[in-house]
Amino acid sequence: MDIKTLIGETTEYDKKVALEEKRPKSWLKSVSAFANGIGGRLFFGVANDDTVIGLSEAKYVSEKISEAIKDKMDPLPKFILSIHVIDGKQIVTVEVCPGQETPYYYIGDGNRIAFVRIGNESVPADSSNLMRLVLKGSGKTYDSLPSRYKFENLAFTKLRSVYKMRTGADFTTSDYVSFGLMTEDGILTNAGALLADDSPIRHSRLFCTRWNGLDKAPGLTDALDDKEFSGSLISLLQDGQDFIKNNTKKRWRKTGNGREEMPEYPEQAVFECLVNALIHRDYLELGSEVHIDLYDDRMEIYSPGGMFDGTLVQNLDTDHVPSKRRNPVIADLFSRMHFMERRGSGFKKIKADYRNAANFTEEKMPVFTSTATSFFVTLYNLNYSATENATDNATENATENIEKRYPEIQLIRNNPEITTTQISAILQKDRTTIARRIKKLKELGVLERVGSDRKGSWIIRDFNDGKKE
Repeated sequence: MDIKTLIGETTEYDKKVALEEKRPKSWLKSVSAFANGIGGRLFFGVANDDTVIGLSEAKYVSEKISEAIKDKMDPLPKFILSIHVIDGKQIVTVEVCPGQETPYYYIGDGNRIAFVRIGNESVPADSSNLMRLVLKGSGKTYDSLPSRYKFENLAFTKLRSVYKMRTGADFTTSDYVSFGLMTEDGILTNAGALLADDSPIRHSRLFCTRWNGLDKAPGLTDALDDKEFSGSLISLLQDGQDFIKNNTKKRWRKTGNGREEMPEYPEQAVFECLVNALIHRDYLELGSEVHIDLYDDRMEIYSPGGMFDGTLVQNLDTDHVPSKRRNPVIADLFSRMHFMERRGSGFKKIKADYRNAANFTEEKMPVFTSTATSFFVTLYNLNYSATENATDNATENATENIEKRYPEIQLIRNNPEITTTQISAILQKDRTTIARRIKKLKELGVLERVGSDRKGSWIIRDFNDGKKE
């Protein structure tokens, strides 16, 4: 057995050369973060570069680890201690299970701190993360909590009319209570407040932009259309659909039996993505909203909040993702109105809609990406052809346009060894977008990679004649 085999497919882990008995917080913060998240492993006797250093007294170390966790963690998380021998050297592993009694606090030095994982670090939970952990530990959800708004002060015309249209039944006053939108004493839950005609939850908004070209760029003509919407979740869904419809085109071609329509994006796939973005977003994430960004070749939908269980969707088999709903009250009502299904089949349906569409190729399969605080869907324009847009590409080769549209170039010029991960962090764009843009620059003959992805460097070529700078 080697250390890489032992790590296996563990998503979250930390490595320590030795046990720091006098500084237990240095590693107990990871125990807290793992228990508050999706679990993880601590490796003692292993360096950051995976070199096995070993422990001279592994049994003693494991006993001290157990004592520290029991003395300084509240509540006590479930963990498994093991001693392994690699290349004749002993190491200790601590497998921390994901907890249900969150938050799990580290207690020491007069402090009581709950930690969470951000990237590969364990950091103190901020107020919104702490609220999420409290809700999880109490078995409650944001949308089920009472708000500070009274039912009698808000209207629900849109909800009642759409419910009638889609179910054939009237939405009665008792339904507000039975569906979890209102308490018995007339106070709206957060779900009820989000569904009011003029929703008082101001960060429940939808920003839509049709960009001119393949990327966002400053300038007067770079946004062909730009809208901001607020109001009931049902209104946001309809407004988003209308914006997409008004900013996309539909081709058709003759067939033996008539004609075949060729939309840029499968309508049902777009609808499913938009519903998921609005229903499953994290409403504790203030100062953010759902975004729809349309480009010539793709549509990107961003929603605040990663996967509800803390996993990364890009690491999952999206054909078999179990249903875990962040906002079950809202999701249940949307299921009743046939906007979505109760079982977790959304990803699979979106991919199936693409496979069944005209002009589909595997290269245009939708891409799902998430972080701890964000969820992105990229839907590719089925009618977009790089060949048909060769003229745009030629214009893009001009120096002024390249520099303007690709800020990555300046970062690479300043540091030829910079990685795509570092570029992503500096420009605050997800790694999928950066990788696509880098690929584009390579195709345009602007960039060349020398050496490996980890230890290589970039060469910037002259934009006009392909000579090295």
